[in-house]
Amino acid sequence: MRFDGLIFDFDGVLLESEYAGNRQIAEYLTSRGHPTTPEESMAQFMGLAGHDFLAAIERWIGRAIPDDFHAEREVENQRALSEGLDAVAGAVAFVRSLPPSLPRAIASSSSTAWIERHLDHLGIRDAFGDKIFSGREHVERGKPAPDLYLHAAQAIGIDIARAAIIEDSPVGATGAVASGAYVIGFVGGSHCGPDHAERLRTIGVHDIAATFDEVAALLE
Repeated sequence: MRFDGLIFDFDGVLLESEYAGNRQIAEYLTSRGHPTTPEESMAQFMGLAGHDFLAAIERWIGRAIPDDFHAEREVENQRALSEGLDAVAGAVAFVRSLPPSLPRAIASSSSTAWIERHLDHLGIRDAFGDKIFSGREHVERGKPAPDLYLHAAQAIGIDIARAAIIEDSPVGATGAVASGAYVIGFVGGSHCGPDHAERLRTIGVHDIAATFDEVAALLE
């Protein structure tokens, strides 16, 4: 491998959670009088967390977040945590194929509790050890700032310029490119539409991969 380490986004790269989550948001907003498709939800909110996520929803609907929004989201989150979600095609085999000595980390906008539970479901929790980092918990500025990637690279002991990052969301890719790493724009998740690759190219990712076989080829 031509890089010293590998940093993964999580939702939409390893876990098929982006479409499921945005479908729930779209259905909820539509039921509250703000017609929204899953595709519109992904375009507006994908990759955001915390205040940025809530602010984006308020801009989209032109009003404050409805009172029951958080409760409805928590019901969906608990269902997903209990039942699990599918892995992105090829993700588990790819992670298992990595050299054991290769430094790697997850850098995600989701909470560490969410990531760890789903890694358990996928059977690859051991592949990352304690190198799981959340934009909500480990840095003051989450994505699209580059801070989380820089934090992850430092934690696994590599220069960010010698790291490869796999990202699927425009928000995440913006921060990944700004970090100075080599960035693969991943479009293999079920949430990625026909124009997704072009959106990532416009942000400045170095290459596009539609499968994990293509990711592997780019890293060699």
